[in-house]
Amino acid sequence: MRIPAYITVVFTLALIVCIQGCQQTANGTNDNTKQPSGMAAPVSPYTTDAAWNNYWYGGKAELTSYYLKQSRYGEIHEGTVVNVFVTEDFSKSKQVKLDNPSEAGADKLPILKLNQSYKFNTGIYPYSVMISAFQPIDINNYPHAVKITGSMQEWCGMAYYQMNSGVNGFNIESRSYFESEGDKQPTIKTIVQEDELWNLIRINPDKLPKGEMQILPGAMYLRLSHQPLEPVKANLDLRDENGIMVYVIDFPTLERQLNIRFEKTFPYKITGWDDTYAGFDGKKLTTTAVRLKDMMLDYWSAHNNDDRVLREQLGLPKDTQ
Repeated sequence: MRIPAYITVVFTLALIVCIQGCQQTANGTNDNTKQPSGMAAPVSPYTTDAAWNNYWYGGKAELTSYYLKQSRYGEIHEGTVVNVFVTEDFSKSKQVKLDNPSEAGADKLPILKLNQSYKFNTGIYPYSVMISAFQPIDINNYPHAVKITGSMQEWCGMAYYQMNSGVNGFNIESRSYFESEGDKQPTIKTIVQEDELWNLIRINPDKLPKGEMQILPGAMYLRLSHQPLEPVKANLDLRDENGIMVYVIDFPTLERQLNIRFEKTFPYKITGWDDTYAGFDGKKLTTTAVRLKDMMLDYWSAHNNDDRVLREQLGLPKDTQ
């Protein structure tokens, strides 16, 4: 039996479409798999220059100490902050530091990590706060941090916060000793986060977001103010004040303003910051941090008693935290 010509044409066209569709799926051009929220649609990777690579890939971390005047309970309390910036190889799938980067293959993601450690006393009892932000250096494909953690310890109890990039946004785990806060696991949409901006300053301040937008406030502010884990409107601006760059983050609804100051030229060292907002009593106070000293050091090797002298060189108490 002879097959009509029009049927042959229809069948051939359908076969071509099917083959093309299969080929597109195989090479990824027609794949509907969602990218992690910290990753944009694949574009050309962001590349760092020789000066950046020499500074950050020298096998050492940048340590900077700051004199802290922390607002809390309607008063100002003296203390210290240490910013630790260091490059690491991160696991895309597990979102932790890789044990064996040379064996990780495509799972390896180079990042710039910030550990920001606060120490201050309120009356008889101490506060210890640490924020960690993990920002991929390829900010073209990963414009947001892939992980942010924060913890706070004081004599009343402990609290912990962790945010991981997921396919539907940022997955958050929040643990608190307060009944009203309890254990929560919200998911929020992909937005700018205050805690990721410190790393972006160090990678390329020209890429800092500007204008009015939704932003998730920093973990330390949320913890101290007991605000909900929700994005709020903010106005972001970058200013040059007598040769020092000031990144202004204004939160109108929170009546809060954070100003981060950094050097105008590479490596864009952070010289200090101030953070103004109202406490529980409605009284507005300003937290300030002013740079003391900085150094490049493989601090993970300086863990013996004889290495305590390095704390003094960094402007920190030798025998206390």
